[in-house]
This record gives sequence, structure tokens and C-alpha cells, in this order.
Amino acid sequence: MEKTAFAGGGKKATLYGSEQPAAPLIILNNYSDDGESVVRAMQEIDAPDCSLLVVGNLNWNHDMTPWYCPPLSKNDEPCTGGADAYLDLLLTEILPKAKETINGTPCFIGIAGYSLAGLFALYSAYRCDAFDRVASMSGSLWFPDFKEYALTHEIQKRPAKLYLSLGDREAHTRNSVLMTVQRNTEELVDHYKSLGLEVTWELNPGNHFKDAALRSAKGIKAILE
Repeated sequence: MEKTAFAGGGKKATLYGSEQPAAPLIILNNYSDDGESVVRAMQEIDAPDCSLLVVGNLNWNHDMTPWYCPPLSKNDEPCTGGADAYLDLLLTEILPKAKETINGTPCFIGIAGYSLAGLFALYSAYRCDAFDRVASMSGSLWFPDFKEYALTHEIQKRPAKLYLSLGDREAHTRNSVLMTVQRNTEELVDHYKSLGLEVTWELNPGNHFKDAALRSAKGIKAILE
């Protein structure tokens, strides 16, 4: 992969471009860094070839969340619901720049993310038809009212492949909101299967913070295969 960095709308984007002219393009919204740890993990597990667009420097609790959510604890910050505005920036500025940079035209475009970015990846499927495949790794599907939103709204474009994962310790918490994450995720998995979607559901060992790069790579690999 050839690594190229560029800026778009105040966000830092890093494109790991494939040498193959029709390789898939996967967008990974990332908490902070340029995604090199995920690229290494993808190589270690022999993920299929693709171009990977990593967007960092995000206002995490704003850009990745669909609506307002109060702080979950006294030391936490509120989520302020900027997902629609960020999605517009991604589609109108960041993604077009990436397409100009890669070799040829991608055979399909997927979106992936971990934690709140996993929530955003799934939410984006309801808000636009730009993505052919979706991966939500340890997605924050505890987010208030998201499950209800997902069950009562239609996905804009049926993904050819949908991947959801979680750590098997993530729901083991005293926080009444966070403890819903596994139940919500499993209910959504059942919902998507009932719609006839090709869904992969994986429960990984550990809490929310264990093996984030590897879990990200596994999810990306699943929607590439």
C-alpha cells in the first residue's frame, strides 16, 4: 500500500492505496492516529487487498454521534450529535479527494469503525446510499434510542455484507446505559438477518479496549471477503 496524507474540512486523512486499479475502498474513521496499527493487523491476518482511507483528528463525541446524549459519568463529556454534518463532509470533500488519489475506480466502497465510529458506520447506512458494505467493531450500540431508530427506519442501500462485533466483557458494567450494548447488538443482528442481509456477528474475548486494532482488521477482512 502506498501511503498518502491529505486534509479535508479540518480532518486528517491518510490513504493507503492499493496497486490494483479496481481494489475495494474501505473508509475507517479512527479515534486519533493514522491507522498504521490496523494496516499491520490486516497484513498479519491476510486480509484481502484494498485501499484503506483512514480519517482521524475527529471531534469524537460530536462527529461520530447521531444526536445528543448526556455524559454517562461525572468525568465524561456529552455527545453532541454532529454525525450528519460530518457525513456530509466525508461524502462531499474527503471521499472525492481519496477517489482522485487512488488507482482506478473501486469495485465497491465500504465503511468501518470501532466504538463510536462503529455506531457511525451503521448510522451512515440509514442516512446515505454511498456504502456497499458496513463493519461495526465493538460499536457503541448502547447509544440511547439508536436501537429503536434502527428498528424503525430503512437502510438506504442494502449492504452486500454487514459485520458486527463486541467484546464478551463489554456489557459487564454497573453503568445502566453501557450494560445494554450486547443485548442491543444481538437484537439488531437478529433484525438484519430477518431482512435477509448477509450478517457476520462475532463475540471477541475481552472488554471494550482489548485488541482494538486486531478487531478492526477482522471486521474489515470480513466485509472484504
